[in-house]
Amino acid sequence: MAGRSTLVTGGAGFIGSHLVDRLIARGDRVLVVDNFFLGKRENLADAVAADGDLTIHYEDAADLPAMRELIERHEVQDVYNLATKALEYSFDNPSGAYSVNTDIALTLAELLRKKHYERLIHTSSSEVFGTAVTRPMDEAHPRNPTTPYAAGKAGADLALTSYVQSFQLDIRIVRPFNNYGPRQNTGSYAGVIPKTLARLHAGEPPILHGDGKQGRDFVYVEDVAEGLIRVAECREARGMDLNIASGVETPIVELLQTLCDVVGFHGHWIDEDRRTADVDHHIGDASRLKSVVGFAPPTPLSEGLRRTWEWYRTRFAQGRS
Repeated sequence: MAGRSTLVTGGAGFIGSHLVDRLIARGDRVLVVDNFFLGKRENLADAVAADGDLTIHYEDAADLPAMRELIERHEVQDVYNLATKALEYSFDNPSGAYSVNTDIALTLAELLRKKHYERLIHTSSSEVFGTAVTRPMDEAHPRNPTTPYAAGKAGADLALTSYVQSFQLDIRIVRPFNNYGPRQNTGSYAGVIPKTLARLHAGEPPILHGDGKQGRDFVYVEDVAEGLIRVAECREARGMDLNIASGVETPIVELLQTLCDVVGFHGHWIDEDRRTADVDHHIGDASRLKSVVGFAPPTPLSEGLRRTWEWYRTRFAQGRS
């Protein structure tokens, strides 16, 4: 697989940039397409410093003519689709949060159907499941998205599955559960971990929404990036959808306490109302990933949070967010 010509949509983003690091390290020619809605060029600093074959394009990944031209010019073989907008964006622009997921998926599916490249590795989200009906949640768990973002992810999954069945295309759907780690956005639409770390560093208390019993399955970002590559490399994964999960459900109240312990914060917390459309339980079953691909995320939450804090603490000390 080394030395492939690879396109990563959303490659300047949180997960995408970690994936790009790995692809560059193995000798791929990498084309990043990003509209920099939340992505940052500095996320690609390590990839640039590695002095590999990296090209960055500011582009809308849903623009079919533009994507066709880029794929043809760079002779792309593999496409990793990570372009999206954050779940919280659903509450500002519901239509946009939904359509960005389906529009990009359909553009890439059409280009694959017309043989402009060879293989699509599409990143979905555990949010398509909604609150767990059965635990742990395997790939057959009922879809019950509770936000426009999640509905768009579910729609993209259905569309791509239909292309597999109708046209026998090489599409692999990878569904990470709750990602965390270095480079996660701390500004607009930030997730609970970077948002809390930023507050704790500033001496501000963490915010607990509701009773904090909402459970999540947290997966370290570098494990997700590695999992994406392993799925791409596995012949048997063609046409499949695969969860990437730790198999451990952590209540948010326990997560916040762990973050306070890591940072050394011992003050009171702020209690606020539960967030709209917040799901109750998420715990993934990644046994298919282990049996088919031979991969399981290796980083325990305690170690991942320690690494994450060390990364953010250095940035905060430099006055960077």
